[in-house]
Amino acid sequence: MDFILTPEEVRVLGSLLEKEMSTPEYYPLTLNALMAACNQKTSRSPVVSYDEKTVLGALARLEKKRLVWQSSLGRVPKYEQSFVKNTKLINSEAAVLSMLMLRGPQTIGEIKAHTERLYDFADLEKVNETLLALIEAGFIVKSPRMPGHKESHLLRV
Repeated sequence: MDFILTPEEVRVLGSLLEKEMSTPEYYPLTLNALMAACNQKTSRSPVVSYDEKTVLGALARLEKKRLVWQSSLGRVPKYEQSFVKNTKLINSEAAVLSMLMLRGPQTIGEIKAHTERLYDFADLEKVNETLLALIEAGFIVKSPRMPGHKESHLLRV
């Protein structure tokens, strides 16, 4: 599956992934809930302020790429990601990808800490195994260690 996502699409898809895992009782998300998830000020880097037009545009493009879909069964349309099913990712991989999409480059230790609510990795070795699988699948790349840092950071693709 070859596709390139804009920063807005990455934020919307990452928000859908995160909310599906962290608050399944409120998932799928309404447009207002999705805008709030995209614009939340904690656990996000960079912090953004997307309006309805920006989020709807990203959703339309993601729908064309078959990464999200809209359900209109209820009173208001709700949005759900289909990325995990289409790419056959497992929960640990989806948790790591959503954190990288929402927070940007992170070390292995930061990934373990930030994914705790979404997936409970037993140890750093399990995180590393998941990262290696994502690198092999072409979803992320490992950046070289930056001067003054102990570990290298991982970047999403």
